[in-house]
Amino acid sequence: MIYKFKSRATGDLIMLEPDGRRMLEIIGKTPGPRGIILVEQMAPAIAALNAAITKAETDRHLVAERVGPSDDTTPPQDAVSLRQRAVPFIHMLQECAEAGKEIVWGV
Repeated sequence: MIYKFKSRATGDLIMLEPDGRRMLEIIGKTPGPRGIILVEQMAPAIAALNAAITKAETDRHLVAERVGPSDDTTPPQDAVSLRQRAVPFIHMLQECAEAGKEIVWGV
């Protein structure tokens, strides 16, 4: 399954199911085949995504410091960070909030 986020204010944003589900969980939405993000929900959603990005980056740095550069037990890192995955979604949320248009998926 893919998530195709649509709005009248921006182009469509397509995410694979795990990434789309993660974004929706972070912003407090129930992942599912259909849904909507209302304009009044966008500012808190942006704040939640930024907080999650900060936490993920802090956690990554703490693990790197704890393990050290010469340790062979370094856990694998995501090839693509949460920041890289979330930034297009954050931009979509910002543009839609400014335009006063909701975001939908699955419709």
